[in-house]
Formats: sequence, C-alpha cells, structure tokens
Amino acid sequence: MYLTPQHILLAGASGLTGEHLLDRLLNEPTVTRVLAPSRKPLAEHPRLENPVGDPAVLLPQLSGQVDIAFCCLGTTIKKAGSEEAFRAVDLDMVVAFAKRAREMGARHLIVISAIGADPKSSVFYNRVKGEMEQALKAQDWPQLTIVRPSLLLGERVEPRLAEQLAGPLSRLIPGKYHGIEVCELARAMWRLALEEQDGVRVVESDELRKLGK
Repeated sequence: MYLTPQHILLAGASGLTGEHLLDRLLNEPTVTRVLAPSRKPLAEHPRLENPVGDPAVLLPQLSGQVDIAFCCLGTTIKKAGSEEAFRAVDLDMVVAFAKRAREMGARHLIVISAIGADPKSSVFYNRVKGEMEQALKAQDWPQLTIVRPSLLLGERVEPRLAEQLAGPLSRLIPGKYHGIEVCELARAMWRLALEEQDGVRVVESDELRKLGK
C-alpha cells in the first residue's frame, strides 16, 4: 500500500544526505509542509519551516501534526571531538528526535544507520549505530525503516579525507558494500516513505541503490 505524506519532520537537513532529501521533499507536490530544525538557517521556501538553534532546545518547542519523520543526523568522532560527543549526536540526539516525532503524531520513522550496525560490535562506530537501532525499536513505532547505506558518494562542504580516498575503491566493490550516491539514497528514502507496512524494516545499501535508481 502506498501513502502520500503531507506533513514531514526532518532532522539533519543541513548535512549531505539531508540536503538532498530536503530538496526532493520540497519538490514533491503532495508535501505541504516540511519542518526542519537546524543549527544554521536553510534556504527559504514557502513550504519549509526552519526553526534555528540548539536541537536540545528546539525539540520540545516543535509543534504541529506530523505524518512521517526522517532522521539524517550523524557526525564523525573527529568532528565531534570525542567518543562521548559522537555518542551524544548519533545515539542520544537521534533517540530524542524520534521520541519527539512520535509525540507529534508521526507513525513512520525513516532513519539513517550504517552497514555493520551491531550493539555488540567491537568497533565503536558500529556499536553506537547498533545501540541507536535497538533504542528506536524499543520505542515501538507502528512503522520503522532503518536504512544502512555503505560509503556515501557526493561532494561535502567539508570534505572528509578518508571518504575521498575510499570513494573510488568503493565503486568497484560488489553487493551492499558498493558505494552509494547520496542522490540515490535520498530518492530511496522518499520511495520508502511512500510504502506502508507494519513493524521494522532494515534496508541494506544494495537494495537502497536499486530503490534510488
């Protein structure tokens, strides 16, 4: 069954994926309102509401009915400055955003995780992503879609050296570890938003690439 979500809540709209997803949402004729809180102002649009400030302060102040929520929040340990600061964004902030979205009436959450997410992983990054997935499942969403892209391919405002070096190689790797263009990921997330099915769905990168073509 396919839906036509009209009121959307988006976190991470100023990031690489969030930026592409926001552009797609604002160009969809069925979308009447996108509520996208951010630390820095976004480009104005008649259907965009953009509260600006500290996410911890903004979340309780958000209002209005929401049909669906997208979470594109994420950082790196290098940018965050420490493992604790990384966890505060990729786990705590994601969970808090999801909780607020549910309070605002959203029945479907689509969240970006990562390949290898596992709460028992020996790799810190994968472990935090796994803990995040686990926490969201515990919120008992009517519909929860977890997307696990591989290396994102696209131009960032602040380039990441590791991604620049790994990008060409990731294009040669088959299956779910093959790099994914960020525009494909945004298209795939929108297509997933239109599908209605109960429970939790985990979508790996190879399926995301097919959906985003």
